Amino acid sequence: MVFSVLFQQFPVKILTVALLIIFTVYLIRKSIKLFFDKTSFLDEKREETLMHFSNQVTKVLGLVFFFIYVLSHFFDLAKLVTGSVVVAGALALILQHIIRDYIMGLTYLFERQIHHGDYVIINGNREGKIEEISMRHLKIRQYDGYLYSVSYSSIIELQNGNRGRRRVNESLVLHYRQNPDDAFKVMEEVAQTCNETYSEFLLKDENGVPVERFKFNEITELNVDFRGHRYSLSGLVNEAHFLEAGKKVRYELAMAAYKNDLMMAESLHTSQKTS
Repeated sequence: MVFSVLFQQFPVKILTVALLIIFTVYLIRKSIKLFFDKTSFLDEKREETLMHFSNQVTKVLGLVFFFIYVLSHFFDLAKLVTGSVVVAGALALILQHIIRDYIMGLTYLFERQIHHGDYVIINGNREGKIEEISMRHLKIRQYDGYLYSVSYSSIIELQNGNRGRRRVNESLVLHYRQNPDDAFKVMEEVAQTCNETYSEFLLKDENGVPVERFKFNEITELNVDFRGHRYSLSGLVNEAHFLEAGKKVRYELAMAAYKNDLMMAESLHTSQKTS
């Protein structure tokens, strides 16, 4: 009798429902994990991605059900939903960005464009490893250590390094007075050095032959920021060695520029002070 009376109290009802929802969410997540552990028709990265996404979905649904239950004690939700078309339309307008995020998130997931742990470049200026896939946004760990969150609706361009081929592309911007013939000779030597020293970084085919060696791409851009010309070097490397390969190529370029007295491009401010 005491428990019956106690259960009728509003705070106790709220607490009980909250615990039931938490327990249900836990069971659902545990069942999904157990299902993936017992099956093998999906690859590991795909399973991990779906696990992360399902955790986010169950959390959101749990919160929605909880808030609906609480609001039901203060409002007649049936009349509110059926009779408030204008309110529903206004809410849809207000929440259009959130709804768009959810739709685009589902699209990215079910089209298998992204997986947990993929290395991606977003909108050309954010690069890193996907650490979290939620219903509304991605979280990527950038190479500088910062965790960057981006909503799906703000993604204009997404490059997936795990789906394509990781190409190291480094360059020197040399002064416009630098003799191109001398620069070409130095850059060719750097490419040869990279192929001899860092061949283990290169992406290889099934026969162990590099798909694309480090090569000098000659002048790829003229008059960069009105300072000089860009001489670039590139090569296809393994995903796991991408960062290290980029560091090594940059080092070789810097050392070659120093040893051969190449004329590096200067900023306009420096040039004005010199003159």
